[in-house]
Amino acid sequence: MAEYDPQRIESKWQRVWEEKGVFRASDGDSARQKYYVLEMLPYPSGTLHMGHMRNYTIGDAVARFKRMRGYNVLHPIGWDAFGLPAENAAIKRGIAPREWTNANIAQMKAVCRRFGFSYDWQREISTCEPDYYRWNQWFFLRMLERGLAYRKRSRVNWCPQCQTVLANEQVIDGFCWQHDATPVEAKEIEQWFLATTKFADDLLESIPRLEGGWPERVLRMQENWIGKSRGARVKFAVESANTTLEVFTTRIDTIYGATALVIAAGHAKLDELLEGVQGRAAMDAQIKSMLQRSTKAADIATAEKEGFFTGRFAVNPFSGDKMPIWVGNFVLAEYGTGAVMCVPAHDQRDFEFAKEYRLAIKVVVQPVSGERLNAERMAEAYTEYGRLENSGEYSGLGSEEAIGKMAADAEAGSFGRAETTYRLKDWGVSRQRYWGTPIPVVHCAIDGIVAVPDNELPVRLPENVTITGQGQSPLASVPEWLNTTCPKCGGPARRETDTMDTFVDSSWYFYRYTDPRNSSAPFDKAIAAYWFPIDQYIGGVEHAILHLIYSRFFCKVMNDLGLVNHREPVTRLFSQGMVLKDGAKMSKSKGNIVGAIDIAEKYGCDTGRLYTLFAAPPEKDLEWSEQGIEGSARFLNRLFRLIDKHGPRLKTVASQTAANAGAATPKEKLLVRRLHQTLKRVTEDFETRWHFNTSIALIMEMVNELVAQEPLDQNVTPATLKSVLEGLVLMLSPMAPHIAEELWEMLGHGDGVYSQKWPRYREDLAREEQIEVPVQVNGRVRARITVAAGVAEEDLKARAMSDSHVGPLIAGKQIVKVVVVPGKLVNVVVR
Repeated sequence: MAEYDPQRIESKWQRVWEEKGVFRASDGDSARQKYYVLEMLPYPSGTLHMGHMRNYTIGDAVARFKRMRGYNVLHPIGWDAFGLPAENAAIKRGIAPREWTNANIAQMKAVCRRFGFSYDWQREISTCEPDYYRWNQWFFLRMLERGLAYRKRSRVNWCPQCQTVLANEQVIDGFCWQHDATPVEAKEIEQWFLATTKFADDLLESIPRLEGGWPERVLRMQENWIGKSRGARVKFAVESANTTLEVFTTRIDTIYGATALVIAAGHAKLDELLEGVQGRAAMDAQIKSMLQRSTKAADIATAEKEGFFTGRFAVNPFSGDKMPIWVGNFVLAEYGTGAVMCVPAHDQRDFEFAKEYRLAIKVVVQPVSGERLNAERMAEAYTEYGRLENSGEYSGLGSEEAIGKMAADAEAGSFGRAETTYRLKDWGVSRQRYWGTPIPVVHCAIDGIVAVPDNELPVRLPENVTITGQGQSPLASVPEWLNTTCPKCGGPARRETDTMDTFVDSSWYFYRYTDPRNSSAPFDKAIAAYWFPIDQYIGGVEHAILHLIYSRFFCKVMNDLGLVNHREPVTRLFSQGMVLKDGAKMSKSKGNIVGAIDIAEKYGCDTGRLYTLFAAPPEKDLEWSEQGIEGSARFLNRLFRLIDKHGPRLKTVASQTAANAGAATPKEKLLVRRLHQTLKRVTEDFETRWHFNTSIALIMEMVNELVAQEPLDQNVTPATLKSVLEGLVLMLSPMAPHIAEELWEMLGHGDGVYSQKWPRYREDLAREEQIEVPVQVNGRVRARITVAAGVAEEDLKARAMSDSHVGPLIAGKQIVKVVVVPGKLVNVVVR
């Protein structure tokens, strides 16, 4: 008997696929329905591990299935090749960022090819190549023309070691994400911005159209990030000073309960407020400490509330009361106005701050239920609407009525107005580093900022630049690149030395895949119109905010430019779970990775692919298990032996289904019925929920059934057996394609699986026996549900908990556990 040799088989079939151009997509093929499936653009960091492989395997299984279903599938890949890690590597290793990046790309590309991912390699892109970043520059200039790109002075997170701006998400506990011993500083510099806020309403109002295709969690995260708030902007005069502080509040009805103003450590007027105040040196030290803390909303929400009194007072414009002005660590200069009114009785954050620093708590809104709040006995803030008291002429009004009247009165009194604000801020795209897209403008002493003409694009990065990580942008130290002429007056000018945030590269790359060699436009509109929107996008939930917000923004800009005919780039989004080892996410820095090549050498790529799909549902985290992958290897070996045993006598036999024929034996009927039942479930898994783990389990059960029915040369015609084995191989092929090709050939086929259609099941043969299962809640039967006899445990659990009798009984309660006895009962334990 032949032995399963995965390395030989895998290299053999990869050569065949490459020679025949199996995975090349056809632009504008009207005879077939298109399907664009894509995993998020990978950063070429070097060695790929099995955490990466899970993401790519999910996308590849879907792409292969859709091809077998007759779709014209576009499944491309490229490289998010710019970024700071390449510069850091250049400093550390003494090699050019391009050299480091391209070496990593070559290594990762070899691994992807080794695993047999069905990419259309002719469409491969790399964002660090001039023929790509030229179009970053072109988009920037179109936005500059329309006022969507602009420059202003702004306070930023600055890493003194990286010598560049950091996004809030790159500040971890006050330190740079790249150097956990480098405190981040607040610094004001000139920066370039893209006006994402001009599209805030569009981004928000489009979200309902994504419902059903995008994970609910991602949509809510985007809504929160955009953060639309309707409220009022109110001015508070500062006592004994010719200045005011503005706050934005959604609850102006509580303003009579404000007992302090709290401003951010980075507030623009803080220096002015503290001028001449006693204890200034100690205050400055506290301010510096606060500015080094994390500015992530989640971190601020959970951090202990800290602050200090500035010694200054503001005047409440409604009540005339004096209010102390504090500096607090929970207020950010970048959000709202950088100042908030502290209303402890009606805001939980303010309540905690007031308790910590013994600020007054004043109740001004009472519940409509008749319950009476007493400030001295409150254990937490009352944050609901109610009826106003202790609020001057507004006492007795309901909150909603008071909000409208008080905003109008503030406007009439010239100390406020109704306003809608957004948490979303304009996108700061300036980076003070080398390895990124040069911003295509020059600075002229006569004409100011002047755009580089389109016919001079791309503005290429100079080569052989010295990168030290110290001082200004490395581009500023290359005089032959830096010094140029003004396109407008012809006089001397200096190029912009900032480069673009790499999120610009990844905000539109998927359009370039449709037309990657176009030298006259970012892409052909007609070709993009054929492929877009993306049918299925796959990537981690960590990209829910920045990448996905920016890519949606770019799509809307491109629509306004007339480049595309849609305003959302992605129809369906899937966020896969992480691969964990020893309880933590696989990471090179944690030293807990399982190398993809190591798995390929030890078990074969198909085993690695199969395991990542089998070990957990794809949206759940997967805990790596050596025993688990060994189990997948044993299964593939078992299947190989089964077909190696029977394949030789079946090669020349024409397959057929004999289950309904009068001459069919009970064994034949059993095997054919099992084939069609399995095929129906696997097809539904691919078409709907992507529970590849249950699909693989069903295929394994089918193999077990075949082995249990040995000898298979008795009471089973060769034609029927061949039909069953063919169906088994075709079902397995999207997940373990190399061995499937080999087994298909062993069954006598000259054309590969890659040219086969997905098999059809017969409903009459796929119909499963129905059984009734009692559903208990805390041990008491509350319902009986009818399910298929072979229903998976997780499906049975979901069906039971969504039952119309059970659902209301467990709603709002803590589910302690769900006990499932397959085919017998389900018991939901709640408290």
